[in-house]
This record gives sequence, structure tokens and C-alpha cells, in this order.
Amino acid sequence: MTTPRKRVLLAKPRGYCAGVDRAVQTVERALETYGAPIYVRKQIVHNKHVVSELEKRGAIFVEENEEVPEGATVIFSAHGVAPVVYEEAKERNLRAIDATCPLVTKVHHEARRFAADDYDILLIGHEGHEEVIGTSGEAPQHIQLVDGPDGVDKVTVRDPSKVVWLSQTTLSVDETLETVARLKQKLPLLQSPPSDDICYATQNRQQVVKQIAAECDVVIVVGSRNSSNSVRLVEVAVDAGARAGYLVDFAHEIQDEWLEGATTVGLSSGASVPEDLVTDVISHLAARGFDQLEEILAAEERLVFSLPQELKRDMKAAAAQR
Repeated sequence: MTTPRKRVLLAKPRGYCAGVDRAVQTVERALETYGAPIYVRKQIVHNKHVVSELEKRGAIFVEENEEVPEGATVIFSAHGVAPVVYEEAKERNLRAIDATCPLVTKVHHEARRFAADDYDILLIGHEGHEEVIGTSGEAPQHIQLVDGPDGVDKVTVRDPSKVVWLSQTTLSVDETLETVARLKQKLPLLQSPPSDDICYATQNRQQVVKQIAAECDVVIVVGSRNSSNSVRLVEVAVDAGARAGYLVDFAHEIQDEWLEGATTVGLSSGASVPEDLVTDVISHLAARGFDQLEEILAAEERLVFSLPQELKRDMKAAAAQR
């Protein structure tokens, strides 16, 4: 009797997106340019390991600007902040560096533009998420949150002919489309954003997980629990046919009972996860007999975002003085 072949289907793309790479590099370059400590408002990206490694290099993570000493350097996270946060930083004479993902900034621009035209804005997203708080802060009198399809019934608007939907960038594509469909049943004249708000990286990672899920007994997603896009990947995997899905920060969190009877394990990682954590999981699975590795490609990602202008300017000045 032959032993069943145990394999790992490795999703690609996975891990760091362009916005996360830019945000992490912003903290690293700021530490090199200005020296430690550098203050970061909120987690720069939603990943335990990344935050821990940056802390070791001299980054200090705070919840609000008031925790930053006057005149110090503060970096705003990739998830974006409301205008009031910039005002608070200015009042404390802080050197503020904005590491907001440009795709989140795009949604902020859309919110301001539609608010200026006196639209009601329905923001599809998760209550309490930093990105939602930041976007809502751009036009609080015009924006109301719709937290998934079940939130549609609570929606009220002033003029059904002047209403538009926007979304958090890290949502489940399918759930967002379901929410929009229900909104359009209620509000037939609902307008859509000029371009898709859910980011390319979120969509690509969900798409490849959908491709592999039906073949997998188990799908493991590397990512932190406060990472919206990582949590969504687990949900997408199960919805697309995987027998089970689990979210882990580190390889040692994988429980052997998850793998009992399994012959195919799917593996992906959220957009804020460095590749070495995925490599650790591959080694962990190989040690348990899952030594056949097959990478499944859904899309090539080549997008790169430049560092914030204020940081690039100071890096150039520092280099000229050397």
C-alpha cells in the first residue's frame, strides 16, 4: 500500500504588497536618516512580527499624537488618518511623515470630492478599522458606514439620486459585491466610485486562494488577527471549498491535529507578511511529510510606490552632508 503524496499548494502572489513595502521602508529609512527613536502612530502595518522587528531598531509605536514628545518625528501608518490627526501633529510641532498607502489615499480623495458635491457617501467597511476611521474623518457629515450586507437595512440618505458607495481597500471582493447589490436594490440610482476601491493586492491574493481552495484539505494563511485582508483570505478559502482554514502568525502555532488525514495543504499570506514567515511554515509542513511544494500563480505584481516626498527630501539632504 503506497503512502498518499502530501503536498503544499503555495499561493502566488502572497505577502507584501507595494503599499506595505513602502510603509515598512519608510520607518526603516526614517530610522537611518533621523536616528532613533522614531514614533509611529498605530501599527505601521497589521503584523506582529514586522512591528516587533521595527521596535528592536528603535521605532516606538503609540496610539495617538499626544504620546509623541513635542518636536519629534512621527510616521502615520499605511492605513491612513483623518485630517484632524495632521492638525494635532502640527499643533505639537511634530515632523509628520505620511506612510498612507497611495490606494487608501485615492479613497480619501474620492470621499472629499463627493462630499464637496454634497453626496451622501456609503462607506463599505468594518467598524473600528483604522482605514475606515481615517476615510470617515475626511467628510464625517457625509459618510455613513455599511458593515457588510446586513448593514444595508440601516442606511438612510437625504437624496436617493445623490448617493455613492466607496469601500475599505482590504475587504472580501465577493462580500463587497453582495453588499453593493443589496444597496442597489434599495437605492437604484446609487453611483459607483470612478475606479475599484478594493486594492489590486487584496484581489489577487483572494483570487489565487479561490483557485487552490477546492483542492485543499486545509488552507493556512500567515497573518495577524487584526489584519483585515489576512482574515478575509481564510474566509475566502473556506467559502471556495477548503475543508478548513486557519490563520497563524508563526509556524509554531500550527496544530498537528489540523493536518490529520490531510494530503493537500494550501498556503498563503496576508499583504503585510514578510516572506521569511512563509518559509518557516513551509519547513514546518515539510517536517510533517508535506514535502511536495507546488507554487500556483494567479497574477504578476510589479507595482512599486515611491517613498513619501518629505522623507525623500530629508534623505537627499542627509546624503549631501556626508
